[in-house]
Amino acid sequence: MKFVTSDGRKLTYRKLGHGPMLVCHPGGPGFSSTYLGDLAGLWEQYTLIMLNPRGTAASDRPADRADYRLDDYVSDLEELRQHLALDRMSLLGYSHGGLVAQAYASEHRDRVARLVLAATAARFGPEQTAATQAAKEKRSGQPWYPDAVAAGNEADALDSMTDEQLRDIVFRQMPFYFARFGPAEAGYLDTFSSETINADALTAFGEQMPSLDLRVRIAAITAPTLVITGDEDFICGPVCAREITAAIPRAREVIIGDAGHMVFVEQAQAFHDEVVDFLGQAS
Repeated sequence: MKFVTSDGRKLTYRKLGHGPMLVCHPGGPGFSSTYLGDLAGLWEQYTLIMLNPRGTAASDRPADRADYRLDDYVSDLEELRQHLALDRMSLLGYSHGGLVAQAYASEHRDRVARLVLAATAARFGPEQTAATQAAKEKRSGQPWYPDAVAAGNEADALDSMTDEQLRDIVFRQMPFYFARFGPAEAGYLDTFSSETINADALTAFGEQMPSLDLRVRIAAITAPTLVITGDEDFICGPVCAREITAAIPRAREVIIGDAGHMVFVEQAQAFHDEVVDFLGQAS
């Protein structure tokens, strides 16, 4: 499905399931919503509106390659809400989409009924960097580890990269994103391995990361909030969840065991149950 923004860009989204609407913003950035799949079966209780962010899938790329700022994504999310004719919406942001959801919910406080922040962060400071490095080292005995590390080093050495180069580098590093990486996880990756990943979006985010800090901004969020992540998430794990929960009034934190960044895949039932329970609660 699609709509046209006020500045003339086409944005697309997937609509899946039935029941009350749950608007979902995927991560990356530069990824479409494809890798979210059915989001741990949440479509059985909710109509999932899965946005393909600007420059992904059939959503138009901005004319200016610099237009991948956090507030640009927030603007697109507000246009989606208006397109759906929702006065208020339940919103789930995953990974980079969680950053977008935090920024949106702080700016449009009266438009968010309930907020789910999954496997995300408010910043990437020294504590987060240290946690990521420790999590990587914990996986150092795995057969895929040398190539995953090499892929990261190759990415750091590039001033810019094509979409194809980025896809190769990303998929070589993907084992880090799981608590355990085996045939089932490799099979999941195959479901979106042919997807184009927008290198402009990810490059722009890399430039923004050093100054990114939403902690003050998200203190303004008024919606009941669920902060959920895996205990083995190497990039947005318990350190990140704890910081978000401390900053947002009324936030509830859930850490799911034996799960990495792909918590909705690795522990689908636990993720499903926590989200459904939270969304079903009275405000």
